[in-house]
Amino acid sequence: MLLAAAPLAIADGGRCSLWPAWDRFKAGYLSDDGRIVDPATPERATVSEAEAYTLLLSLVAGDRATFARVLQWTQNNLAAGDLGARLPAWRWGLRGDGAWGVIDDNSAADADAWLAYALLEAGRLWHEPRYAALGSSLLDRIARDELVELPGMGPALLPGPRGFVSGTRVRLNPSYMPLQVLRRFAAAGDHARWSAVADTALQLLARVARGGLVPDWFVYDSARGAVLEDEPAARGSYDAIRVYLWAGMLPPGSQDFRVLLRLLRPMAQRVAERGAPPEWFEVVSGRSGGDTPPGYAAALLPLLGVAGLPRAAARERARAAAPAVAAAGYYAGVLGLMGLGYAEGRFGFGAEGQLRLHRGDACTH
Repeated sequence: MLLAAAPLAIADGGRCSLWPAWDRFKAGYLSDDGRIVDPATPERATVSEAEAYTLLLSLVAGDRATFARVLQWTQNNLAAGDLGARLPAWRWGLRGDGAWGVIDDNSAADADAWLAYALLEAGRLWHEPRYAALGSSLLDRIARDELVELPGMGPALLPGPRGFVSGTRVRLNPSYMPLQVLRRFAAAGDHARWSAVADTALQLLARVARGGLVPDWFVYDSARGAVLEDEPAARGSYDAIRVYLWAGMLPPGSQDFRVLLRLLRPMAQRVAERGAPPEWFEVVSGRSGGDTPPGYAAALLPLLGVAGLPRAAARERARAAAPAVAAAGYYAGVLGLMGLGYAEGRFGFGAEGQLRLHRGDACTH
């Protein structure tokens, strides 16, 4: 099962934990003004999901200064100064006209959801009403702009407000539906609506997974229900990997946990036998291939632990703990921090999706 947390210590007024991997990540990707830069892109782009994940990790690290800086940059540059009134643009960087700014102003619902979650939890854990209020306003905006009713199924979270509904077909992304986040939203406000969104997400995952394999994308058709996109060649890869990460971090004993563990355990067993998760896989045939960076592999750490595969978990934990993880790209770095941070016992999630920090009360006040 998961290994015990390493000893942690209070560093200063703005930081509560010593987390070398977090410091390496910030040194590699966080700009002075508060944006996560992807140096591998010609635009030196920042995407909203990177900002959202960094806010969550700042909470885990007890790093209030970084949280405030990232939030301010996100609000000012991606949401025209008001996250409560406007969903953040998903991509920002060097534009074709030579100026820096928004490249694509459509929003990404996974980023929006994690942003709202991080704000709600910062308000609760740090007793900061302004964060909680902003999180509630953003959640209301998500409900207005990014929920869709699937006939015969229920409400679901769109990947974004534009471009995903075409006639009777709705294109959806399983990794945009972390159940702990949706359950937290239910506890935060409109309980009936967000509980229904979470229940729909669980049903959709059960319908599109095949032998533990989850696609990056699928389609819900009002006549046919949930169907794989481009079947039989539907693939899972860098999007779908997050489904296993979110599932492995669900509170043990919850209905969501029991359903998804049963559904996704075959992937954990595949990783234990293969030695690492494949970079891509075909959902129907099971064919797979490609080598993965250590951070990507760390996304399977929580699932390997709860699936009762300790040797595989220890192997992937050793890979993820290498300093090179932070240099493998911001996305692999984020996955590595989340998977390894959870395995080290730095954080978890409660029955209603609330963030639980396992490093003493000093980090929550």
